[in-house]
Amino acid sequence: MLKSLGLFILAAFFEVGGGFLIWLWLKEQKPLYFGIIGIIALGLYGILATFQNNDFGRIYAAYGGIFIIFSIFWAMSFDGFKPDKWDIIGSIFILLGIFILMYIPRK
Repeated sequence: MLKSLGLFILAAFFEVGGGFLIWLWLKEQKPLYFGIIGIIALGLYGILATFQNNDFGRIYAAYGGIFIIFSIFWAMSFDGFKPDKWDIIGSIFILLGIFILMYIPRK
């Protein structure tokens, strides 16, 4: 489970970070290399997801939740975003859903 959580966090860093770099390049006129690094980061995210020990549908559904949570933390750290109580409550539900999807024992 720790390996899986570590992969989720690392992949989220590449996914959100890559998307953020592309955003900066296209929306805030940063240099082209921001976009290139962002594209590479997004590719690494796709590769990292394959190291999980579950099927595609479950992994990508869980990554969707991780993406939401990590995006909030990223925006707080780099974009001045301040979550309200509904962002926090929604994030708690998302985390619960991720743990149910990934870590509840199945037959």
